[in-house]
Amino acid sequence: MSLLSTVLAFDLGASSGRALIGEFIQSDDDAKPKLQLKEIHRFPNQPIQVGNHLHWDILRLLHEIKTGIRIAFQEGYKPQTLGIDTWGVDFGLLDRNGELLGSPYHYRDAQTEGLIEEVDGMIGRDVLFQQGGLQFMPFNTIYQLYAMKKASSPKLDMAQTLLLTPDLLAYFLTGKRNCEFTMATTTQLFDPRKQAWNTGLMDRLGIPSRLFLEPVAPGTAIGPLSDVVCRELEVPPIQVVAVGTHDTESAITAVPAGDERFAYLVCGTWSLLGTELKEPLLTPETLSLEFSNEGGVGGTYQLLKNIMGLWILQECKREWDEQGTVISYEELAQLAENAEPFRSLIQPDDPRFYSPSGMVEKIRSFCQETDQPVPKTKGQIARCILESLALRYREALEQAEKLTGNVFSGLHMVGGGIQNKLLCRLTAGALGRPVWAGPVEASAIGNMLMQLVSRGHCDGLLSARKLSAASFPVMSYEPEETESWNQAYIAFGKLK
Repeated sequence: MSLLSTVLAFDLGASSGRALIGEFIQSDDDAKPKLQLKEIHRFPNQPIQVGNHLHWDILRLLHEIKTGIRIAFQEGYKPQTLGIDTWGVDFGLLDRNGELLGSPYHYRDAQTEGLIEEVDGMIGRDVLFQQGGLQFMPFNTIYQLYAMKKASSPKLDMAQTLLLTPDLLAYFLTGKRNCEFTMATTTQLFDPRKQAWNTGLMDRLGIPSRLFLEPVAPGTAIGPLSDVVCRELEVPPIQVVAVGTHDTESAITAVPAGDERFAYLVCGTWSLLGTELKEPLLTPETLSLEFSNEGGVGGTYQLLKNIMGLWILQECKREWDEQGTVISYEELAQLAENAEPFRSLIQPDDPRFYSPSGMVEKIRSFCQETDQPVPKTKGQIARCILESLALRYREALEQAEKLTGNVFSGLHMVGGGIQNKLLCRLTAGALGRPVWAGPVEASAIGNMLMQLVSRGHCDGLLSARKLSAASFPVMSYEPEETESWNQAYIAFGKLK
């Protein structure tokens, strides 16, 4: 067996982060090289409430990334490159000396409440969509910056550079300021038609355009670890690569699809369902159906919809755990499996489910308001959530087909959420089509694949996806109880 390359991926989600080693190997008895990975460090990512604001603990995340780099070399690995992917939209501001101006706000911070409607009134919804291409979500960068402007935040006056989260962390490691393309497109301030920052919109909203750097393509080498970091960690100056730094785009990079037309679901705290296109789709129908156009790797655009996802179940579990009834996700799935099907449903994207706390009561209130049986047990609540998500996935998939004119034979599900096998099975039933689930570590794998592209080990996106397919297992789920699901879908469509 020959070791062709070693890479280090940091995959940061909304609740935790991981460091993973990827080894690109050529087996003596296998003509195709493969990628194998090993998790070497895991750490929590817990937001901090300070006064009226919710913040990310960005310096703790930097500490954990440094710890992951140190562990990699202590365990005998010799990565040539590293990459960082995170959630989208959030950012830090640097002053003229390159110092961070305070802790970045968390995307669930309440400062943006009501600002979608206010900005719509100023600019016009159609104009905003044509010039940004995104689903209107309260956490988008545009609303965070506008909230700071309205609050007369001195940070905006002092700031010289805006760095989105993975770019900020890479800056701490390298001293190089960088803006990666996939993250830039999550801001709603990047014009997908002009492929440039929308400085005219920034001017109208009072957002300083000087803050924004010219985006670079995924796979661009940023620079080596700084001398200071190398001395601190006692490691060599390995190269940091701007992978598809938005974790959604990293995950889509790892989808083991065999053709250009496919549908995917990146399944985790959020669910992102969509399809890959060569150009953004900025039609009135796209706006009406609330789809986003996010930049992908390899010059692609992702036509996708943000769906609330397993956040709802995670919040219920957190609530039960805090009440003293600690229960695992496996136990919750088993309780849901044993619960009565199609007893109660929710609309996962109802605004009440966006904010934390009181999730169990929010579910019960929704069911009561819509004249359904109110779920009482943990199993009934978990079943309600999972069936509702599966039906929402069907709705979004059919909308994607309507927008593109494509018909998809099944759905590729990737990400940590596919470890919930019941959700995968329910999704196949709701869709009435096969579900292909895998890989689980899609964001980290996509991160690694773009590092390999940067190093010349993969020719591009298609080659990277073939490597993913050859390296990691995929589980197939066939639809069951189709007629029952069709009836449930009719009932789901009536929920408002």
